[in-house]
Amino acid sequence: MTDQFQLTDDQLAIQEMARKFTADRITPFAAEWDEKHHYPVDVWKAAGELGFGAIYVAEESGGIGLGRLEAALIMEAMAYGCPATSAYISIHNMATWMIDRFGGAEIKARFLPDLVSMEKIASYCLTEPGSGSDAAALKTTARRDGDHYVLNGTKQFISGAGYNDIYVCMVRTGEEKSKGISCLVIEKDTPGLGFGAPEKKLGWNASPTAQVIFEDCRVPVENLVGAEGDGFRFAMAGLDGGRLNIGACSLGGAQRCLDEAITYTKDRQQFGQPIADFQNTQFTLADMATDLEAARALLYLAAAKVTANAPDKSRFSAMAKRLATDSGSKIVNDALQLFGGYGYLRDYPIERFWRDLRVHSILEGTNQVMRMIVGRDLLRQ
Repeated sequence: MTDQFQLTDDQLAIQEMARKFTADRITPFAAEWDEKHHYPVDVWKAAGELGFGAIYVAEESGGIGLGRLEAALIMEAMAYGCPATSAYISIHNMATWMIDRFGGAEIKARFLPDLVSMEKIASYCLTEPGSGSDAAALKTTARRDGDHYVLNGTKQFISGAGYNDIYVCMVRTGEEKSKGISCLVIEKDTPGLGFGAPEKKLGWNASPTAQVIFEDCRVPVENLVGAEGDGFRFAMAGLDGGRLNIGACSLGGAQRCLDEAITYTKDRQQFGQPIADFQNTQFTLADMATDLEAARALLYLAAAKVTANAPDKSRFSAMAKRLATDSGSKIVNDALQLFGGYGYLRDYPIERFWRDLRVHSILEGTNQVMRMIVGRDLLRQ
């Protein structure tokens, strides 16, 4: 077997570190976080000490400067304990990376040290009530007034809204659809910044979601990332990595449920034997494992392409996100069936993963939009 299809020693070490952190700090507590809708900020701080708040932020900015495959390995390992927590780490990384990649020296010096350490936690604000898949149709306005922008509008489905310290927001500074969008960094205590009530969700209960509301919110001009009109380009640049990460979260959740199902079916007796002895059970487990490995292989390949800036990176990211999130949800659903009635109880972790993974085929671009991206790219050739 060639090294091309194996993880390097460094990658294996990173994976092992993330797995150990998850086993110690996430897995034993995840059910309680889900039940009590607890946002585990203390765990973020501990993750920040390992560098997980700035996985692909440059080393000169204080990050650990790794590639997208390493990021995917970390997300996958953490999602084994709690997909909502792992996905949140992905969002913080995307916001922090955006400042590092596109911000000037001054804005980086002001915000990155606290974000890299996860002393402060970031939200990413693109979606609005009227613009989901059609992200460029966003309406939140930023009107220039002297050395400030005055913001008005609402952002929808924002993870960490009301809790987090920093909001990296896409706002409209001009009339043109995608070329009129700019990126601003907004601090939580800014006058005119408010938050909606926490949404009541099917899953992702360990990660609060709410509207972010701007009412004549005055943001200093020096909080602009890059140039006016470049925001949409930044948003799109961030999405390949975000899609890989959310796909990796589905892989981690699916792996956990496969492992739980193997243990359970060896233990559970019916008709005088363990249900693992029935061929139906073995076939179901075989399909779950095969689908998981196929999705994982495609996702790792896509991650390598994004790191290498390959010309087909966006197509592969979209393919990998679509496959990993669809496969992940199906694998968890199959695990729930193998558990029978017990799988439907909160005493076992399967139903939590079933709820948490369902949203992965919606966010970071719906799986229908993923197909659109892949189809367009194929027809362009």
